[in-house]
Amino acid sequence: MVFNFLRSSYEAIKRVFVKTGSLIGAKLRSLFQGKIDEESLEKLEQIFYEADLGLSYAEELTTFVRTRLKANPDLTSEALIEEIRQKLLEQMLAIEAKHPKVTAPAKPLVILIVGVNGNGKTTSIAKLANYYKKEGKTVLIAAADTFRAAAIEQLDTWAKRLGIDCVTSKPKSDPASVAFDAVTAAKARHIDVVIIDTAGRLHTKTPLMVELEKIRKACSKVIPDAPHETYLVLDATTGQNAIDQATTFHQYTPITGLFMTKLDGTAKGGTLLSIQRKLQIPVRYMGVGEQLEDLEPFQPEAFLAALFD
Repeated sequence: MVFNFLRSSYEAIKRVFVKTGSLIGAKLRSLFQGKIDEESLEKLEQIFYEADLGLSYAEELTTFVRTRLKANPDLTSEALIEEIRQKLLEQMLAIEAKHPKVTAPAKPLVILIVGVNGNGKTTSIAKLANYYKKEGKTVLIAAADTFRAAAIEQLDTWAKRLGIDCVTSKPKSDPASVAFDAVTAAKARHIDVVIIDTAGRLHTKTPLMVELEKIRKACSKVIPDAPHETYLVLDATTGQNAIDQATTFHQYTPITGLFMTKLDGTAKGGTLLSIQRKLQIPVRYMGVGEQLEDLEPFQPEAFLAALFD
């Protein structure tokens, strides 16, 4: 069953990588067919860089390959590719180990969703709610982005479409109060999961970050350790800007996981690896399309298998 789950995730990710030209396995195999010398190692670094791994990460992996070849000059191309894949997997699993996913808190599981406008936050919340509902869990959404009337309306529309409850309030009302009411209602109704939307103005707006802290405190008044998870929604096509956003958000509200969107756009496969490594925060979910079902829980093994295919 686990294998089938990984296979499904692998196939979904591979479709995205084929679309965006992110598959690097074929490029590496072609490069390693001939003699592996300093010139080919420079080309290897270029392949990593063009996959959006970033300069420092590309240099680090190339140094790793150079060291492995020096220790074992007879390594086959497949063995070498497998060592690169395994190196990346170890790094990704180490990051996940620092932020273990909350699996069984007292009901409800409270998830705070943060991120700037334009990153696909509202749609991501709908996808996540749909995912939990398909798992047989009861879900409640809180529209705590009270600064935007459109955000409240969009979430309410999504909730009706999904057949789940949505706690709303009037525009410009106190976001922390909406979060408090939602968690209180979910606790009383024995709801499994609460997903709280938050305002998505530019991450440089300090008052907004202060507002996020107020929302966190409101949740903890109802359930001491809530929110249990805080997911930052990032647009995978924005590269360094995504890292800047995450760094700022993380200063004000500890991020436990990343929700990467628009991987089916112009993002290269290495973008996700670069962002996760830079921030030392694990990716939890990936948006791989525009439909509600186009959500993949992040599986490092499946991701790397697709990337190096």
